[in-house]
Amino acid sequence: MQYIRLDKPVDMPMIGLGVFGMDDAQVRDAVPAALGSGYRTRIGTQALFDTNTSSRRARSPRVLRGLSVLIGLLVVGSGCEAGQDPGSGSHAVTAADPSPASMRQEASRLWMTVGERRFAITLTDNATARAFAAQLPLTLDMSELNGNEKHAELHKPLPANASRPGTIRNGDLMLYGVDTLVVFYLTFQSSYSYTRLGRVDDPSDLAQALGPRGVRVVFSND
Repeated sequence: MQYIRLDKPVDMPMIGLGVFGMDDAQVRDAVPAALGSGYRTRIGTQALFDTNTSSRRARSPRVLRGLSVLIGLLVVGSGCEAGQDPGSGSHAVTAADPSPASMRQEASRLWMTVGERRFAITLTDNATARAFAAQLPLTLDMSELNGNEKHAELHKPLPANASRPGTIRNGDLMLYGVDTLVVFYLTFQSSYSYTRLGRVDDPSDLAQALGPRGVRVVFSND
């Protein structure tokens, strides 16, 4: 079955559900099943109405009962969905990324320039890294610390999700707190918490390029 992605996001079947000819009991069975499959608005209500005036007047109690059943089930279904993690249902369908693989690869990479040296950095797939990339290009005067890192304060804070990596590796690009960018040029153990931004693809001579003192570093998308 084909689905269409709504704004919530919700994946809704493109084929509508008709309830013409159903009685109240059948509607009670059909609508919850439809909601579980992703239906939200494409549920017909023909079973509740009739174009014949006298027949419609005679069946008005049933119309009211049917409407209350259908509306109640739709409200309950939508309420349950509000507390559900989008995409957690077994019927959720994730839309394929239509962009070419080369474009996705470029979007996950940035460049760090130190003097005459240029280093490619592969970004981590998280909100922090994407927010950092959105600030580029950046020219930062980075200070030396502890013989293993260069750090600088960003112009704007980033959304952090810090954890303890345990082992810091040469070439790691991290965020300390919400606004301190850190480039590590030595591998060592650490008990501090960072949010990972990415990693230098080839950090073999990163320490030599950064040097023992403060240094100006340029981060760019190209």
